[in-house]
Amino acid sequence: MSRHPNWLKVSIPGGITYRKVRQLLRDKNLHTICEEARCPNRGECFNRGTATFLILGDICTRNCLYCAVKSGKPKPVNPLEPREVAEAVSILGLKYAVVTSVTRDDLDDGGAQIFYETIMEIKHRNPNCIVEVLIPDFKGNDNAIYKIIGAKPDVINHNIEVVEELFSKMRPQGNYNLSLNLLQRIKEIDSNIITKSGFMIGLGENIDQIIKTMHNLRDVNVDVLTIGQYLQPSIHHAPTIKYYTPDEFKYFKDIGYQIGFLQVESAPLVRSSYHADDLINLIKKVKT
Repeated sequence: MSRHPNWLKVSIPGGITYRKVRQLLRDKNLHTICEEARCPNRGECFNRGTATFLILGDICTRNCLYCAVKSGKPKPVNPLEPREVAEAVSILGLKYAVVTSVTRDDLDDGGAQIFYETIMEIKHRNPNCIVEVLIPDFKGNDNAIYKIIGAKPDVINHNIEVVEELFSKMRPQGNYNLSLNLLQRIKEIDSNIITKSGFMIGLGENIDQIIKTMHNLRDVNVDVLTIGQYLQPSIHHAPTIKYYTPDEFKYFKDIGYQIGFLQVESAPLVRSSYHADDLINLIKKVKT
């Protein structure tokens, strides 16, 4: 792996709040995508007292070439997980909670029921907390989508992850158009839900492909877009082909607003849930 440019350097995680969040997660046997995906921002987010909860275990049934999350045969679903996540949200005093999952193709509903129960538990115990879910594609299962929408999360995120031209290589068990259709279906079922998507750059795509992907997402009425730099997690993952500069990310951000996204986060260290709570004002504006 090549040396990262200076603008990608982050401080070593630490601090009292950081340790408090980590200990809480250990005590409740909870996982976060922050740790499992080796997010470079986990120190900053934990120190803000926030985390993106990872439900349905920590083993994914898919094996995407860019992802650091373990793949293999998952353990049985923990029926107490929704309650444990909701309690952690209460203890941390979160006003904005983000819940994601590994992909569970081994489950008939892809884990939609646990998503539903987790959203409902958080809202029951924390009625003023805004809930964002970052969901897998559920293989296009409409019943799974209806189930999650029925719990009325405030934001539903589904990441496209990479440009279409790299999709079959990087996400061989996924489908670019299926992901776009899922985002479109969410808006068709409930137009009040804010939709969000994002992708990584630096895997060998070109500028035209990046802009085309942005248009594809806006064409299915995605409201919020995130774009970040891909960083190779290990020598076993796809290599980083290009490091985009902060100015290049600013260029994509400007285009995003020009084509109609309500909010765009585009910077080298941006990840799908990075500063997700900054959406609070947007959500209040949309819902009034």
